[in-house]
Amino acid sequence: MKTVRTIAAGLAAAFLLGTSAVQADQLLGTYVARLSEKDHQASDGYALDSAAQVVRQDRANVHRHIQTDEEDDIDDWFTTNAKRARFEQLLNKPGAMNNSTRSAILRGEPLIEVQVYRQSVKVRLLD
Repeated sequence: MKTVRTIAAGLAAAFLLGTSAVQADQLLGTYVARLSEKDHQASDGYALDSAAQVVRQDRANVHRHIQTDEEDDIDDWFTTNAKRARFEQLLNKPGAMNNSTRSAILRGEPLIEVQVYRQSVKVRLLD
């Protein structure tokens, strides 16, 4: 009888932990952005050399410099420099974007969708 209770308690705990792990990285929302030429340069003019930097600069241009492209959505998550620094860290994590997306961002001016989760982000090309 003790063994059955122990197993049941273990299963209940595993279920609860599994549920909280899913909730911890729930989707907060999405935004769309055109990554134009101005997003490929830092605020002081030097060329950016990573896709994560370009995507972060797009948000800086939207929030700080009010330099948006026609297709840029306004987001509620990356409104301060500190939040954009965290955003860049998330963009550099495995799974945030694949190599072809990184390459397209660095070499062109793609339209992207960013899915924002509590603990991660995902970037995908729209064109």
